[in-house]
Amino acid sequence: MINFQYARANDVADAVRQIAAAPGAKFIAGGTNLIDLMRKDVMRPEMLIDISRLPLKTVEETAEGGLRIGALVPNSDLAYHPLIAQRYPLVASAILAGASQQLRNMASTGGNLLQRTRCAYFYDTVTPCNKREPGSGCSAIAGHNRMHAILGTSEACIATHPSDMCVALAALDANVQVAGPGGERTVAFADFHRLPGDTPQRDTNLAPDELIVAIELPERGFAANYSYLKIRDRLSYAFALVSVAAALDLSGGRIREARLALGGVAHKPWRDRAAEAALQGQEPGPASFGRAADVLLHAAKGFAHNAFKIDLARRAIVRTLTQAAQATPQSQSDKRIR
Repeated sequence: MINFQYARANDVADAVRQIAAAPGAKFIAGGTNLIDLMRKDVMRPEMLIDISRLPLKTVEETAEGGLRIGALVPNSDLAYHPLIAQRYPLVASAILAGASQQLRNMASTGGNLLQRTRCAYFYDTVTPCNKREPGSGCSAIAGHNRMHAILGTSEACIATHPSDMCVALAALDANVQVAGPGGERTVAFADFHRLPGDTPQRDTNLAPDELIVAIELPERGFAANYSYLKIRDRLSYAFALVSVAAALDLSGGRIREARLALGGVAHKPWRDRAAEAALQGQEPGPASFGRAADVLLHAAKGFAHNAFKIDLARRAIVRTLTQAAQATPQSQSDKRIR
């Protein structure tokens, strides 16, 4: 039994004041990940601050032509929002590839960014895990590591980030707006999540007393040529072995600009600008797509049970870019790869 206090925040400023005064507190909105972690005794917050009633549930156009998504917009509402479906279908597709309808109804947009790894050793409190208990060791490195990272790993951790939505947000150059005791600040999505290094217990660069208030999407949504492909052990309700978000701007039979991000392969959504640069000016096709995949995966490192992910990722990258180039995005209702 975990004993904790419960409080409800009246507004953003009140939420920030409350968490600044209680270092052992955690915010709770949908609770789809935090409650699991509490039930498994992985996290033991001293206080839960309920932010579910804050006015952060709207999707609004920005003066720059993009969209501002409130942190408490449910995932299902976001996926089916007409502006997202029309202008940012890559985001909608990624959301619909994740979890189940029931979970998407509860999960918040901001909470999706803060999901913790689904590494079995992280959830098993009798095994060493540097994310759960810094300095105790990483059981996955010498253990069963089929689902684990092949990029950006360290001696301390080879866990992967579980979100699908975040892979699309990384590809689209989103920004995260956060509020803290010092006011509001904007964090580029590429800088929001962290690689494990020697501090794998820190998933993000969000300060403990800060609250996500919104995610901003830029004007360009790559709505014509995109695809989100998720490779997993079963067709629904499973985390990715490898996922790929691809978006292309085509002109005159050439690639004018490319966006490419991967999930299921690293401690954070993995975007490689060198691989994107390798596609610029090229004719879309297996040859140029394969070269970009080779650039992205040149530093990939497999472990005892997940080395297959390197070739799987290469083939998934080529396939997703092909779908994007042909304007035939992967269906999330019929998940068979065509």
